[in-house]
Amino acid sequence: MIRLHHCPQTRSMRTLWLLIELGVTFEVVEHAFGKNLRSADYLQIAPSGRVPALEIDGDRMIESGAITEYLCELFPKAGLGRLPGERERREWLSWIHFAETITQHSAALTQQHVALYDPAMRSPIVTKLEAARLGKCFGALEAALSDGRDYLLTGGFSAADISVGQAVYMARYFARLDGFDQLAAWYARLAARPAFKESLPERGTELYKQEFYEVWEG
Repeated sequence: MIRLHHCPQTRSMRTLWLLIELGVTFEVVEHAFGKNLRSADYLQIAPSGRVPALEIDGDRMIESGAITEYLCELFPKAGLGRLPGERERREWLSWIHFAETITQHSAALTQQHVALYDPAMRSPIVTKLEAARLGKCFGALEAALSDGRDYLLTGGFSAADISVGQAVYMARYFARLDGFDQLAAWYARLAARPAFKESLPERGTELYKQEFYEVWEG
């Protein structure tokens, strides 16, 4: 039995998308983003009070990168992982964890624009710096895709695209893809996948209430 604890438009979306792509049977427990993740019951599953958390075969896992590695090793026939000893293993691992580099900046901006309800608590400096850092991440992806490849690995679509693609999905609320043509084309390929569409939030459950958040000017 696989049970995913998920909040829409958070890191757990990459686990949801991966599970759909793997074609395995699983169930989803959806949580609202907020204090309910600090409940005593949920903290028994995820002591950090964060998502994703995965219950699998009587055990529990946290951290999206670790979950991605484990699921790809558990279901190798899907071809979404790169196992130890395979040619693209190091590159695959680097991209899986680069997703978190992107997401840490999006998380800081989410805190500024969404979690801090009082405008007086927001920082123009933080929002400007974090948006610029997302731009640098976009530049790194643009360079990697500049040879015309369709996906991050020349061997084809993998969980690396899922992890980084979901990170870019969140980052697009704070930094535009304008000027990153290869990145935009890659993202469009991912966004057209049925599993990506299925992992999107249902109307009314979105964390982000607007399409784009400009740098906070104070």
